[in-house]
Amino acid sequence: MTPAIVLLEQQAIDHSVISYEHDANAASYGLEAADKMGVGADLIFKTLVVQTSDGKLAVGIVPVNKQLSLKGVAAALKAKKVIMADAKAVTRSTGYQLGGVSPLAQKQKLATVIDASAFEHETIYVSAGKRGLEVALSPHDLSTACTALHADIASD
Repeated sequence: MTPAIVLLEQQAIDHSVISYEHDANAASYGLEAADKMGVGADLIFKTLVVQTSDGKLAVGIVPVNKQLSLKGVAAALKAKKVIMADAKAVTRSTGYQLGGVSPLAQKQKLATVIDASAFEHETIYVSAGKRGLEVALSPHDLSTACTALHADIASD
């Protein structure tokens, strides 16, 4: 069990865990998850870590078929600018391996922004903290568990 799943169980948040055989050669972990789980890519959300202009790390959660709008997440965080965080910093701050970063139960509590499109769905999927392992839950429950902001942070 991953820390993300433990957190959901401890907080009695309604969820389900879905596992699939991860292909190490997959070009996109998120699109692979959508394909193997048989769900639309707009329902699978990736967890991306950014660094603000003042050096703080934060999380943006967007559909896997979209890109993270750095300007959008900067505006939501009221930061001058954000860049994608260094891979080592991501692993160190979240405790998760790239491709399996969950927005839940990270080592350090990071400011989090969920793309507004998540709230158009009853259920979305995010990483459960390991490649090949996803968790299905309400976007509202995810927002509560992460103490997240909501904003338009995805772009095509």
